[in-house]
Parts: sequence; structure tokens; C-alpha cells
Amino acid sequence: MCPWAWVMFHFATSIHPSSHSNTERAMAKPENRTNLASCFVATVFLIFLLIVVFIVYFTVFKPQYPKIAVSAIQIPSFSATNGTVNFTFSQYASVRNPNRGTFSHYDSSLQLLYYGRQVGFMFVPAGKIAAGRTQYMAATFTVQSFPLGLGPTSVDGPSSVGPTMEMESRIEMAGRVRVLHLFSHHVEAKAQCRVAIAINDGSVLGFRC
Repeated sequence: MCPWAWVMFHFATSIHPSSHSNTERAMAKPENRTNLASCFVATVFLIFLLIVVFIVYFTVFKPQYPKIAVSAIQIPSFSATNGTVNFTFSQYASVRNPNRGTFSHYDSSLQLLYYGRQVGFMFVPAGKIAAGRTQYMAATFTVQSFPLGLGPTSVDGPSSVGPTMEMESRIEMAGRVRVLHLFSHHVEAKAQCRVAIAINDGSVLGFRC
């Protein structure tokens, strides 16, 4: 082989690795760009999915307070002597659970007040109300004697009714709602009613909640 030919062969073999490295770098750039684009698309999709989950959660599965509706109040027995009264108080109500999870109530009570003073009290037994269902509840307890002098009486009704007394009933229910079997939320429900009672016979003239 001629000297110049050997030099040319040596020069060609020496530059071949460099050309191969340049080719690899040139091919790596499109691959990096493809990976970056894939990561960007995946990130956008994940953000979109999280937004959809939050929207569904706060529109469909957002915890709501149960609804209490008092349907009737009765005084089965009533006695008034020497300026004091004692009677039996009955209240009927319905509790609706608007959530998509079961409402478990465990800290509930019914109070009866006469001008801010508690004259009757009853614990409501713990229980569960299924999702979207309504449960009917009845509470009856005896109110011990208390003086009517705690507050003024009203004579706004017909003259044949005579003097009346106004009382306030408060029912409070507290518990938790489990959403999607994963998240537990504390919820409460309250209902207050003002009741007008005739003192002469204990009849319920009306109530407003």
C-alpha cells in the first residue's frame, strides 16, 4: 500500500467514531423531545382528572346537613295547680338524610325550655339513617312541676281560650357521614319550635318552627 493511501485509511478510521457519536446525539434529541411531550401530556391529563374529581365530589358527594321537620306536638296530660304546671310532652319529627352516605347520629337530644330555662330533657338514642332516606322519630317525656312565674303569660288568642304560655323545643342531632367509604365528615342538624299552650286545659294552640 502506498504511503499516502495508508495515511488516508488511517485518517478515515480515526474520524469514523466521531461521526458515529454525532449521529447518536442527533438521534437522541428527537427522543428527548418526545419524552418531554409525553410527560407534558400526562401532567395535563392528571390535572384535568383531579379537577373532574373535585367537581364531582363537591357537586354530588359534598356532605350536607340532615333536615329535621317537626310534624306534630301534643300534650297528652296536663295539670295546673297553685301557679305551677306539670305535663307530658310529645313531639313527632322526621329526619331526612340528603347525603349519598349513611348518617350515623350519636349525640342527639330534645330540650324543652320555658323563657330560657330548661324544664324538660331527653336523649335521642343513637342510630343510622341510610343515604337519601327519611326516618320518623317520636319523643315523649314528663315535665316536672315548675312555676308559671318564670315569665309572662299571653292572652293574644280568643277570650274563650284564656291565658296561654309559650315554650320552646330544641332538637339537636350530631353525627358523621361517610362519603365513598373513605372520608368521614361531622354534620349537625337542629330544629327549634315555639309552642303556645293553653293554661286552662293544656291544649296545644299552635307551634312555629
